[in-house]
Amino acid sequence: MNKDISNTSSLLGNSVPIVELREIIKQVAPTDITVLITGESGSGKEVVANEIHLNSRRANRPFVTVNCGAIPEGIIESELFGHIKGSFTGAVDSRKGYFEAANTGTIFLDEIGELPMQTQVKFLRVIENGEYMKVGGTKTEKVDVRIIAATNKNLEQLIAADSFREDLYYRLRSINIVIPPLRERKGDIKLLFDSFVGQFCSRNNIEYKGISDEALAYISNYNWPGNVRELKNFTESIITLNADRRIELGDVLKQLSVPRYDEPMLPATVNGFKREDERQLLFGALFELKKDIMDIKNQLVHFEAKGAKVPENGFYVSDDKIDNITFDEFEQELLTYYYSKYNGNINRIADKLKISNRTLYRKFKQYGLKNGKLN
Repeated sequence: MNKDISNTSSLLGNSVPIVELREIIKQVAPTDITVLITGESGSGKEVVANEIHLNSRRANRPFVTVNCGAIPEGIIESELFGHIKGSFTGAVDSRKGYFEAANTGTIFLDEIGELPMQTQVKFLRVIENGEYMKVGGTKTEKVDVRIIAATNKNLEQLIAADSFREDLYYRLRSINIVIPPLRERKGDIKLLFDSFVGQFCSRNNIEYKGISDEALAYISNYNWPGNVRELKNFTESIITLNADRRIELGDVLKQLSVPRYDEPMLPATVNGFKREDERQLLFGALFELKKDIMDIKNQLVHFEAKGAKVPENGFYVSDDKIDNITFDEFEQELLTYYYSKYNGNINRIADKLKISNRTLYRKFKQYGLKNGKLN
């Protein structure tokens, strides 16, 4: 059953990681092999699980989703395997569990790392031979299910901490599908944004007024720490709040709560999140001032047509440099431009870039900026 899912998949994207992911799904789906899906929160693990089910021989059978992290430890075995009437206080009737409900279909166990150790033993038995026992029961039950599990945690670290069984880990990861975070497939962001806009406006009978190029560019370059889920929630929120007009860059910055540098700053982290925030802020400032830059660009076209030199006080990055420019070089160009534009007026520069005077002085000292030029 190796059908082409590229045109029917709800896993949107044309980037290489997503094309490869769809290919893996196409290969895995027709089998009954257990699959472990790993990836950051909001990256689309349930979407991938659903795609596997829809492209399997069980597509017309039940697809049951269970969030293991949302079920209290005291009742999780009853939820998964069911219970017999009178087996515990409150068990006034016998009840089917999720495994029984998923019989002949697929069960998707999200946040599998949250399973208690005692439950992991019983879960392992289901994976190995399809057998389980209801809470309070004495009879072994048989079930025929395809098992897909997912986690955003490092299970190997949980094993080292004695909170996850090593044998269960190896049984789960017969096939391990890793979903890339959205920041690693930024070429898909516009496609996802357009899709979410269309879906939301259609459901709510909203006429979409469009979005500016600057706003869309910022969205496409944002890192989206909450991944696709964050992008979807952001899209629905910003459409709702701006249903009567076109979305501008300021609306995007406000919705994403881009920090100001005159606010208390968090300490740097080992993953460099502070650096990423700074990058986002400076790029945001650049987009916000696109008018000024476009004016300069038009002047440059005129100068280049006449073979003239580029003005020294212009904010300009040559074509041969743009592909290799570093963040520090970009920052130097930006600061040099504004130093010249505002004649070294620290207050005006800081206000325009939405950073504190203290941060601006530190930047000038870092790059040796003096009298409008870098030493």
